[in-house]
Amino acid sequence: MAEISKRFIYEVEPSTPEKDGVPSKGPVYRNVFAKDGFPPPPPGMDTCWDIFRISVEKYPNNQMLGRRDIVDGKAGDYVWLTYKEVYDTVMKLGNSIRHCGVGEGERCGVYGANCPEWVMSMEACNAHGLYCVPLYDTLGAGAVEFIICHAEVTIVFVEEKKIPELLKTLETSSKYVKTLVSFGKVTAEQKEEVEKYGLQIYGWNDFLQLGGDKQYELVKKEKTDICTIMYTSGTTGDPKGVLLSNESITTMVGGVISFLASVNEKLSENDVYLSYLPLAHIFDRVVEEAIIAHGGRIGFWRGDIKFLLEDIGVLKPTIFCAVPRVLDRIYSGLQEKLRAGSMLKRALFGYAYSRKFNNMKKGSNHSDAAPMFDKLVFKKVKEALGGKVRLVLSGAAPLSAHVETFLRVVACCYILQGYGLTETCAGTFVSLPNELQMLGTVGPPVPNVDVCLESVPEMGYDALASVPRGEVCVRGKTLFSGYHKREDLTKEVMVDGWFHTGDVGEWQPDGSLKIIDRKKNIFKLSQGEYVAVENLENIYGLCSAIDSIWVYGNSFHSYLVAVANPNKGALERWAEANDIHEDFESLCVNPKAKEFILGELSKVGKEKKLRGFEIMKAIHLDPVPFDLERDLLTPTYKKKRPQMLKYYQNVIDEMYKTAS
Repeated sequence: MAEISKRFIYEVEPSTPEKDGVPSKGPVYRNVFAKDGFPPPPPGMDTCWDIFRISVEKYPNNQMLGRRDIVDGKAGDYVWLTYKEVYDTVMKLGNSIRHCGVGEGERCGVYGANCPEWVMSMEACNAHGLYCVPLYDTLGAGAVEFIICHAEVTIVFVEEKKIPELLKTLETSSKYVKTLVSFGKVTAEQKEEVEKYGLQIYGWNDFLQLGGDKQYELVKKEKTDICTIMYTSGTTGDPKGVLLSNESITTMVGGVISFLASVNEKLSENDVYLSYLPLAHIFDRVVEEAIIAHGGRIGFWRGDIKFLLEDIGVLKPTIFCAVPRVLDRIYSGLQEKLRAGSMLKRALFGYAYSRKFNNMKKGSNHSDAAPMFDKLVFKKVKEALGGKVRLVLSGAAPLSAHVETFLRVVACCYILQGYGLTETCAGTFVSLPNELQMLGTVGPPVPNVDVCLESVPEMGYDALASVPRGEVCVRGKTLFSGYHKREDLTKEVMVDGWFHTGDVGEWQPDGSLKIIDRKKNIFKLSQGEYVAVENLENIYGLCSAIDSIWVYGNSFHSYLVAVANPNKGALERWAEANDIHEDFESLCVNPKAKEFILGELSKVGKEKKLRGFEIMKAIHLDPVPFDLERDLLTPTYKKKRPQMLKYYQNVIDEMYKTAS
């Protein structure tokens, strides 16, 4: 086995060899900051309600939730609610919820973009022991209806513009839902439509008055109680409900706080956080809980990616989370500005970049590496991010090493890449500031989990090899409590206390981890969407214009591409109808023929209600069927995906290059 540096991680259990068909496991590692035990949640914060309640007591007059004031269609400054004002509204919400007969252990749906009402609805759930169930429509057609019915949601808080979508589900979901509450107003037509199903719908202000002067007693909450059910993509199309307890979330919050303190980036009440990643994802939820625990401010974006940088400029956040796609856009925008600049400016930028990057490689932190160039050259980049950002956390998918490197130098703040899943309550690994050798990795484990690699013999990954590779397995109190109503799926991934992520990792000599593969044929696109590739190929296989198809995507791109064997007869009939006289091989490279096949596949995808990111953007037509001779298929005619990627790598690269 390779020697792993003890600078960032240390071994708590030795490796175990293969036994009785159970694959071998590598050593169990833990973050060095957990040598004296895992960091506990902040004192007294056993539940998510405690986090908010204690902060209200400590920071009643601090600004908590803010959004931009819109006057005559123009966005102005941020308008804020204090911790005490938010608390008072939460108490009214809770009283009104209880007045509707909704009590402890029942499910409350929240549907809409991040906003103050979203957080207040969530806190009302925390106060009265309800399960907060985010309704997330990008999980696919019918996902909102499925989640409401699967979780048996009885009350839904909904963004005003999402009400029409919610009403479409009532034919089925009204079996469970009894009350709808708009974040804003309700029209007479909407009220009439809802009442057809025997339901009640309220505008926000009307609902706040519903509880009157009644003061319902808050229920006693335990740390092991389920706090939220977060739905994530399932392999068969149906989303999976991930059960997360108070303990999972508060333990992770404790870990985030401990990690940031250990790298001299301690949170404080002066921190300002930009909330734009969906609160329906645990990544954003955990970070917001950590900000709340310190009495910091949370400012919400306007919900339009075109105005994100403008919102950042007005809010001036100190911390924000990002997905790689957003950072890629920032990187591309900066590169475009560089290309448009004069030769002198480009030369100055290049010199400043090299000088600062070389000093950072020698061990200087970003603020000491080239302070003069920060003021003269990189200041505008910092100002584009509001001027006060000190920490950007990237998650949900891998961040390209060249983008991470560039932004670490020019953004004048720390860019940290992390890795985690809903089932692990977000962050499980995170890279470290000032450790440039960790570029392209997800860093060492956070200080509240144990991690090991398990060999995957069928894929050739050995956790006991000189370069340890295997499935990433996680153990700790941050883990989920199971999948809602899916004990079978829970047993598949939870074995002897270890959660099997399905991702294949490779330990680096410095103790950081690099994600290199996926155990099952599921991959994640750059914006965090999971794609079950075999399911897609089965659907696209219904298209009569093709004989076979191999679909490909990765975490560095937001869309899919494919290689297909077109049906010879179908393609030749199309050519004849369009007065194109070419042989079959020539037709396969004809751009119009590719457009035709893509169109036919898109029709099938839309008929089967595939999501936007499941529709291909580019295709390569191979006139030669996938075969054993090229090592593309197994003897049972299953696709050898690694071999197909290797064989078609140049084709894949070209498709991504031309389709971007």
